[in-house]
Amino acid sequence: MFDTLKSRIYQGNQAIPDIEKAVIDEKFRGLPLISTHNCSNCSNCISVCPTNAINHGLSIDLGKCIFCGDCERECPTNTIKFTDFYKISSTSRENLIVYSNTTQEAYKATAIKSSEQIKKIFGRSLKLRQVSAGGCNGCEMELNACSNVNFDMGRFGIDIVASPRHADGIIITGPITENMATALEDAYLSTPDPKVIILVGACAISGGIFKNSDAIKRDFLEKYKIDLYIPGCPIHPLTFINGLLSFLK
Repeated sequence: MFDTLKSRIYQGNQAIPDIEKAVIDEKFRGLPLISTHNCSNCSNCISVCPTNAINHGLSIDLGKCIFCGDCERECPTNTIKFTDFYKISSTSRENLIVYSNTTQEAYKATAIKSSEQIKKIFGRSLKLRQVSAGGCNGCEMELNACSNVNFDMGRFGIDIVASPRHADGIIITGPITENMATALEDAYLSTPDPKVIILVGACAISGGIFKNSDAIKRDFLEKYKIDLYIPGCPIHPLTFINGLLSFLK
């Protein structure tokens, strides 16, 4: 016991003190900025994108983007530039589309719209059941990191629980394979009302690189309302935690 207390005093508080102002590594790819006045219409970015996240009007769908950076590398005029802005969660699927006039401030101002009811019900405590619906385990590992000593998501009253019976909502990762479709539905129906649905990662939001696979079955997303979209491939713990904090106000 004495050794444990001594170690705690020696190590101090390892958690990031202000999670909303945390500085992320400059190598991280977050919100892309688009400067169309530099564009030479070469279409290199469109042809190289593995998930068709870029359209001919030069907008980027963060719900499809896997943040590989190929579009930025292949652009001869530096039209596309990924920033380290990680607060890219949104309550609207449409808001995940980034246009040439989208700035960090503009995106943050419109991305998450929450209600007083959400704050009242879940603001003090939010327990979530995570369902890996055919994921590669990338987003799942980052979700695990959310509860480590650095990010310490539990200090905000947010925890991932073992059973949907104990949850206030579900987190979905992966493209939702046919083999996991029934299990996902069961987990959702087993979660008490009222509840929320959170899609985490490109695979969950759009199917990602598996969008055209015959092995996925995404009927679930057409039946139920999605409350929060958290893009990434994989997502970053800071993106996830800040997205939830903004959602809960």
